Amino acid sequence: MVTLILIIFFISILILVHEWGHFYSAQRLGVKVEEFGIGFPPALFSRMKNGVRYSFNALPFGGFVKIFGEHGEGEKNKASFASRPVWQRFIILAAGVFMNFFLAWVLFSLGAGIGIPQIIDEQTHGVPVSIIGVSPRSPADHAGLRFGDQVIEMRGPDGVTLRIESEKDVRDVTAAYRGEEITIFAKRGNVLKEFHITPRVSSPEGEGPLGVSIAWLTVARSPWYEAPIDGLRTLGRSVLVTVEGLGLILSDLFSKGKVPAEVSGPVGIFFFAQDIRSLGFAYFLQFIGILSVNLGVLNFLPIPALDGGRVLFLIFEKIKGRRISPELENRIHTIGFALLIILTLLVTYHDIIRNF
Repeated sequence: MVTLILIIFFISILILVHEWGHFYSAQRLGVKVEEFGIGFPPALFSRMKNGVRYSFNALPFGGFVKIFGEHGEGEKNKASFASRPVWQRFIILAAGVFMNFFLAWVLFSLGAGIGIPQIIDEQTHGVPVSIIGVSPRSPADHAGLRFGDQVIEMRGPDGVTLRIESEKDVRDVTAAYRGEEITIFAKRGNVLKEFHITPRVSSPEGEGPLGVSIAWLTVARSPWYEAPIDGLRTLGRSVLVTVEGLGLILSDLFSKGKVPAEVSGPVGIFFFAQDIRSLGFAYFLQFIGILSVNLGVLNFLPIPALDGGRVLFLIFEKIKGRRISPELENRIHTIGFALLIILTLLVTYHDIIRNF
């Protein structure tokens, strides 16, 4: 329950920060903002201040900003979004994505100062072998092993226990007892847990008998004066990885007609957050930062109903020299929104099948 509340809270913050970017840039450019809503209707109460209605709504998940002219109305009114030149409309649309990236940079910088997980290539005294990936539906997944678990010992069915010092130790124990139940003692946070697992005799390509990826994982801390620079580096890497991942997802979706198993929706995010929260505050900051990057990149995809889709119409307008019919644009955005809802429901269905 605590994890669910935290996820709703932080995702709401990410959405509100995104919407505040639109709100602030519109006001700075003199475009009228009609309403800034916290949560979604029905409204609980609202108040007017400087011509803007600030509403507090019943559904406590994110928020919205309503800008005059965003659907093409008031084209001859200088306070309307529709009346502004392309470059100003682009700034207002892109400001939400910028704010998500800015927030991610702040979170990554804080994480760098507190200490973030880092894979090292050579064994260092006291650095445990940790799980850095679990394949869906693998023996490790069924046993309950999760990212960040530190493998301390492994025991065979004959009672022989081996202290784990390297990746080779894990592979040797696994290979010796294929098809037989073994016990893995792993540390999750400050708690030592016991997992009973049977390594597969044959396994899918690239997964191995257990279905885990392992490495030496340590915590690296940056001095306060270097943390913002390291945060910026992490932001750059996160954006690149997110763009590459989305490219692969869209490729699979259009070429194979299915959502890849690795894609997670709201349910998958909840389960992943539950695992991350047990690893410590710095891990959770990184997780929220990555979600903020994902939200920013997703919103800038050239898909109708998203900010990127609206930017695409601005590009068409610039090329053609005149604006596309607002009625046609609104219809296309409505269709795009419906398709996004269907895709979200499909991903959620896969989440439920995978996690229950």
